[in-house]
Amino acid sequence: MNDMPIIEIQTLQHPGVEVYATLTEAQLRNKIEPEKGVFIAESPKVIHVALNAGYEPLSLMCEEKHIAGDAAEIIERCGDIPVFTGGRKLLSTLTGYTLTRGVLCAMRRPPVPTMEEVCRNAHRIVIIDGVVDTTNIGAIFRSAAALGIDAILLTPSSCDPLNRRAVRVSMGSVFLLPWTWIEDHNKVKELGFKTVAMALTDNAISLEDSQLKKEDKLAIILGTEGDGLSKKVIEDADFIVRIPMSHQVDSLNVAAASAVAFWELRR
Repeated sequence: MNDMPIIEIQTLQHPGVEVYATLTEAQLRNKIEPEKGVFIAESPKVIHVALNAGYEPLSLMCEEKHIAGDAAEIIERCGDIPVFTGGRKLLSTLTGYTLTRGVLCAMRRPPVPTMEEVCRNAHRIVIIDGVVDTTNIGAIFRSAAALGIDAILLTPSSCDPLNRRAVRVSMGSVFLLPWTWIEDHNKVKELGFKTVAMALTDNAISLEDSQLKKEDKLAIILGTEGDGLSKKVIEDADFIVRIPMSHQVDSLNVAAASAVAFWELRR
């Protein structure tokens, strides 16, 4: 094993532990100084995905019993960053719940890329508009990575993909796709994308409509869990699309609907 320092903690006040124990998601994100932003990756599998994608680890928190077990390979990969450790009861107190397989990793947030960088060479992208549920964000990213989506754009009103729970639910898929924030949905049209608003309107076409598959570049717009997309977003879209339903069911959860749309509209 390398020379990474193993630090046994006894208190919340231990320097460096605050990123796991007391900082809120907003404080971790650090909008005022983005270059100092941090996020938490949880479980060996997810941490490996982040490391493979080039994310920089800052510290680890690990149950004592996992140092030579589940966490050993992670520790070996991470160089000389500190490893905070303690018993399960103590770490559950610090983090609010029992650690998933005993390992957390604080990682540096990378610089936010531009829309042009994210969409370079992309043919199928997603615009997430106002989706705030962390589970839905994680599930959308996981489906997008699995089903051929090239990039993701999010409105500022959407949940941060590097939120701890979103990262966990995505199983690390947030590290596999390029993504960034976007203010104006119509900007993607300047890059040659036709926009597809997923909405329940009388003039919506079926997701199975053949003209959709013929388009070289599509941007699929997903709306909020409750109200869906705004009237303006729908009116500005090149296509308004709905998923055919049976048994008088009118809609699916946004994460489930996204998976159906990604599969049907894959290139």
